[in-house]
Amino acid sequence: MRKRTIARVLAVVLGAALALGALAGCQSPATGATDQQQANRTYMTKVNQAVEELNTRLGEFDEAVAQESVVNMRNKANSAFEAIDALAAIDTPDAMKDLQTNYVDGCNKLKDALNSYIDLYTEISSATEEAPFDFSAYDGRVKEIQDAYNEGIDKLKAADEEALKLNED
Repeated sequence: MRKRTIARVLAVVLGAALALGALAGCQSPATGATDQQQANRTYMTKVNQAVEELNTRLGEFDEAVAQESVVNMRNKANSAFEAIDALAAIDTPDAMKDLQTNYVDGCNKLKDALNSYIDLYTEISSATEEAPFDFSAYDGRVKEIQDAYNEGIDKLKAADEEALKLNED
């Protein structure tokens, strides 16, 4: 029962991440764009692609959670981490450095949350009669994981909002 609760909570949170890709790629083409504007558009295109890839991989992680397989969860989390690392490695124009920092900070929070979730699930699944899992701390730990995940999502949303503002200028 508790495993399903964790899976449901994570599924809802991961769904929020899927919405982020739509915002990250909002760019309107302009004629006669300067080199800086073109570099900014190219950057945002790459960010959008990276976020879409991350969303796909987070969906795969959610599927691994549904399978209740720690090995699959770890593999899918590692796959998501590769997408996060790709986002962090994007060549960033000077005008977008703060934006990139916000994206990377948000993604790192997501990494921490996924790792914490896997750790919690591992503890639950490896509990024995001799060494049972302490379910009295379960709700608090799930809340901490949820809060870390939400903080990451909030940072990504703030980066998307900042990108939209930059696009309007």
